[in-house]
Amino acid sequence: VKVKIPFGNKYLDAVFSVPEKKSTYGVVLTHGAGGDMNFPHLVSLAAYLASRGVLCLRFTCKGLNVAYRAKAFKTVVEYLKVSDDYKLSGVFLAGRSMGSRAAASVIRQLRQEDDDDDFIQGLVCLSYPLHRPKLQSKLRDEDLLFLRCPVLFVSGSADEMCEKQLLEGVASKMKAPKKIHWIDKANHGMAVKGRTTDDIMEEINAQVFSWLRENVDLAHK
Repeated sequence: VKVKIPFGNKYLDAVFSVPEKKSTYGVVLTHGAGGDMNFPHLVSLAAYLASRGVLCLRFTCKGLNVAYRAKAFKTVVEYLKVSDDYKLSGVFLAGRSMGSRAAASVIRQLRQEDDDDDFIQGLVCLSYPLHRPKLQSKLRDEDLLFLRCPVLFVSGSADEMCEKQLLEGVASKMKAPKKIHWIDKANHGMAVKGRTTDDIMEEINAQVFSWLRENVDLAHK
């Protein structure tokens, strides 16, 4: 179901992947610095989750400024919160690369504004860009260290923007419940020599779904 979400004087393009049965929880998904909501990994994840009873809303927000992206993400979350069509008890925010940074930033902002807000159930970071390539000294970890909700990282062990030891170090300092799933030998784009994209997506999708299930009571299919 395509929707246009008002955002300032513009609209954000978004698509709902709707499960057959009414969903209690949803996942809001967005893309990295390049591309849009039709990035194959996001389409694959949304379809996988919807087929297992989780409502998925993915949206496009072009813009290379994290603050701008976070503002758009927040608008989408507010939109979903007041939606009459899909009454959800809670949502997980999920993003790929820069999208996951924007998601972490939104959760931090919402916490600072309203401590009682338990609408946000958790965060899924696909290829979290912890640092720029070859610039490991500057970590983008301030939002992560502030989080309290459950966090799942799915990263490639050969990701040039998220060195394994560095992410594990940040995770050990985080107060939030967290889990890291490493895709063996995958780079930032989740590509692995000798493995098909479908094969890798199946692994990622299954990880995300089983983690969601650990954190909220999703009716088992």
